[in-house]
Amino acid sequence: MALYILRRLLYMIPVLIGIVFITFFLTRILPGDPALMIAGTEAPDDVLEKIRNDMGLNEPLYLQFIHYVARLFQGDFGFAWHTGHSVLSDFATRLPATIELTLASFIVALVIALPVGIIAATKKESIVDHISRVFSLIGSCVPSFWLALILIYVFYSRLNWFPAPLGRLGNGISPPTSITGLYVVDSLLTWNIPVLGQALAHLALPAIVLSTGMMAIISRMVRSSMLEVISQDFIRTARAKGIYERTVVMKHALVNALLPTLTVIGVQFGLLLGGAVVTETIFSWPGVGSYITESILATDYAPIQAFTLMSALIISFTNLAVDVIYGLIDPRVRYD
Repeated sequence: MALYILRRLLYMIPVLIGIVFITFFLTRILPGDPALMIAGTEAPDDVLEKIRNDMGLNEPLYLQFIHYVARLFQGDFGFAWHTGHSVLSDFATRLPATIELTLASFIVALVIALPVGIIAATKKESIVDHISRVFSLIGSCVPSFWLALILIYVFYSRLNWFPAPLGRLGNGISPPTSITGLYVVDSLLTWNIPVLGQALAHLALPAIVLSTGMMAIISRMVRSSMLEVISQDFIRTARAKGIYERTVVMKHALVNALLPTLTVIGVQFGLLLGGAVVTETIFSWPGVGSYITESILATDYAPIQAFTLMSALIISFTNLAVDVIYGLIDPRVRYD
């Protein structure tokens, strides 16, 4: 197992090198001039030229790339021109909000998708099965920005069940004492019930939006995997032995059906970060996603490159974790 993990870590190196290379050159062909974004369109040419020189933008492209890679090896992800802080500093400030939203979406998706998929498979062609299939189809097709606008209109503007989509807490509410940076967790640890209610209310709609696509795909995957396993001989044998139906489903069928589902869960978890960019922007959620949107609008290269690299790392480690869990669940999987 240790040798397998080490080999997979080594495989990540060329992937990350490719990501660094492609991201760097793609950001350089983005439309817009960073010097103009900083100094304004009315700035004199000599001022713009000085800014480009200070930022190293007048250097040949290969020299800019060499300097960028050299800084990465020193743990320097660059400077965000539009905020005036280092990228690492901005990430440290905003990452807890993104982690809280991503984890909440992941939990919501699993808590709903797994039971729905199991029930749909065990009660095939029932009303629950039909509803789950319709939901899966709609959930996997609906664009997240459209769903977000509909939920805001219905549940905030019309019904007033949820607060305005403006950040993590309402106006005049102070954040809880920072322990993890996650408002829900911190308010629980400090037993700050009013802030806990505010944090959950502000988290609900963006978490639902971000989790919908993942929920639809996982429930459909669980259903199809369960149907395939349930039709196999060992399930019929278990039933013939008089084992309780719940034990047959949960112990024999579900464990085997989870194997292909794990791959989908791993991939979807990685994709949540990409979805967070849209969701955070619509709900004014102060996380890394909205930060990247601001960076793109400001033609700010360093945050975009750092975010892409971070996403690649998270997806790579998620896939590795899924493969390791595969072996823990199914002893037939060998790490040769």
